[in-house]
Amino acid sequence: MTIDGLRMFVKVAELGSFTRAAEQLGLSKARVSTAVQGLESELGTRLLQRSTRAVRLTASGEELLARARQLVLDAEGLAAMFQTPSTLRGRVRVDMPQSLARSLLIPRLPELLDGHPHLEVQLSTTDRRVDVIREGFDLVLRVGKLDPSGLVARRLGELQMMNCASPGYLKRYGTPRSLEDLDRHLLVHYASRFGTDAPGFEYRDGRVYRERPMRSVVTVNSTDSYHAACVAGLGIIQAPRAGMLAGLAAGDLVEVLPQHTCEPLPVSLVHPHGRNVPRHVRVVMSWITEVLRGRYG
Repeated sequence: MTIDGLRMFVKVAELGSFTRAAEQLGLSKARVSTAVQGLESELGTRLLQRSTRAVRLTASGEELLARARQLVLDAEGLAAMFQTPSTLRGRVRVDMPQSLARSLLIPRLPELLDGHPHLEVQLSTTDRRVDVIREGFDLVLRVGKLDPSGLVARRLGELQMMNCASPGYLKRYGTPRSLEDLDRHLLVHYASRFGTDAPGFEYRDGRVYRERPMRSVVTVNSTDSYHAACVAGLGIIQAPRAGMLAGLAAGDLVEVLPQHTCEPLPVSLVHPHGRNVPRHVRVVMSWITEVLRGRYG
């Protein structure tokens, strides 16, 4: 029984697929299948139930999974104890929103890789909520409220919000001065999934946040499109202030109703590693935390 064999078994069990496990491990499907079969032969029991549609754990597989996962983490931690920054190795798969990746994280990525030349970062940038376990992510940077899960979350801060419109839009519809003025305005609707009800204009009312219904003629499902729709004069948007500063400076955007901003968005780092976070993953976690430090507002 080898650590590599256990690592392959764990990945297949987590993803429910030999093909996806092989892709994430950077190995051939045949090698992963052979390793798991060898593990089954050595233990004298079937660990996975295979079919044309899915791969599922047997009772023996369920029993082995937790122990195998811990053994793999312990082995990686032991190896990392003797690695220096220049020799630290490992691949870290990260997902984060497009806007944060483009404006804050990617420009600083050379600093991380210069200090850890054997580290590999696989960076996914999407506005959808990825499945951390099934898609094999080590770290996910999430903006917004977190859904209940068995994942570990570290709160990094929160993004202050602002309301924006383009100069062309304001010339056509006028500048709103009060919530009542919004009855004559349009709101760009952002939705991660089409078919959902359009929210209204969110604002603070004492200690609670409320929504005022507004008409919307455009719905988008990405932050880049959300920003572009606003610049094109298609309506008002409510977005993180940090992402709007460049547009404000360039004159493409104008802040409106600053006294009526919506609830700040929490920013969190989420990971599936429990307390035993591999060292190469911890390095990337610390780097992301440092890059984002002081960037909220």
